[in-house]
Amino acid sequence: MVLDLLLQRALELGARPARPGEFSERAFLNGKLDLAQAEAVADLIESTTEVAARLAGRTLQGELSRRVEGLLEGIVHLRSFVEAAIDFPDEEIDFIADSQVEADLQDLIHDARGLLTSGHQGHLIREGLDLVIAGPPNAGKSSLLNALAGVDAAIVTDIPGTTRDLLRQQIQIGGMPLHIIDTAGLRPARDPIEQEGVRRAREQIEQADHILWVFDGQSDPDHRDFDVSRLPAHVPLTYVRNKIDLTGTPAGLKQGPSGPEVAISALTGAGVDVLCEHLKAICGFPASTEGVFMARRRHLDALDRTLVCLDSALELLRQAPAVELVAEDLRQAQRALGEITGEFTPDDLLDRIFSGFCIGK
Repeated sequence: MVLDLLLQRALELGARPARPGEFSERAFLNGKLDLAQAEAVADLIESTTEVAARLAGRTLQGELSRRVEGLLEGIVHLRSFVEAAIDFPDEEIDFIADSQVEADLQDLIHDARGLLTSGHQGHLIREGLDLVIAGPPNAGKSSLLNALAGVDAAIVTDIPGTTRDLLRQQIQIGGMPLHIIDTAGLRPARDPIEQEGVRRAREQIEQADHILWVFDGQSDPDHRDFDVSRLPAHVPLTYVRNKIDLTGTPAGLKQGPSGPEVAISALTGAGVDVLCEHLKAICGFPASTEGVFMARRRHLDALDRTLVCLDSALELLRQAPAVELVAEDLRQAQRALGEITGEFTPDDLLDRIFSGFCIGK
């Protein structure tokens, strides 16, 4: 109440509520922070793991900006050679014959790819991984959810089809956020409620970043009860052989004929640690966060476009002396890269970025 009265009095005296992100926006517009640093303020506030908070702080201190500026400087330097050949043709500057130009361009491409790799790792830490647990009824999907989450989030019974709706749980594995979704067992269903559960399960499977296909190693040792070829081909799949406490199968990871397979017991926890390490490995989670920065989808898009332009410039450089086209590719690469720090960012994009901030911040 005291805070409400204080705020009300301040408004009566002519103050106004701050807009979302207004303080960070002012810092950006006045040159105190670049756009990547301003976004890191929001990422730091919204971070859900210690690793994410550390990466956001690193970006706020200028880790991403320094690497982008270094790449920009190299592109501008290369543009100077190319455009000199256009602006002063009488000087006979044969930059095409200069092998150093191609070598510099290859170095820029290598640096841009490294920046993009770090960006993907940072984006994974920021956004997390949508992991769908799927499989036939009574295979132990809900038990696996409980084992990964460390709590009894799902009801577990011996009755097939216990799970009818989607169950969601957010956890972290060594700093990697996971959004786990437990789904209804996939089978032909006559019950309208179970039919809806199966429909929702298939919908989530289509949208997943990764699928854990859980099967009962006791009753279905060759996991043939379901044709997994009916699953979406674009979503990576890991087989989870459950109930090894009943079969005597040793816990561990092996490469099967259809993909990686992890043998576990969701009941006793055997092999769950192996599964967690496997998930970190296949998703590209960095063993060390050295050089990794917090990245947003727009950063990755800008880096993708930068690489496309640089690759195109290198191809033109090797195929034909198309000086003007090489110069245009380099200009577009510089423009795309400049969007990350805000050098070439349109106003409507700025509005969208800061509207997602906390009030004031």
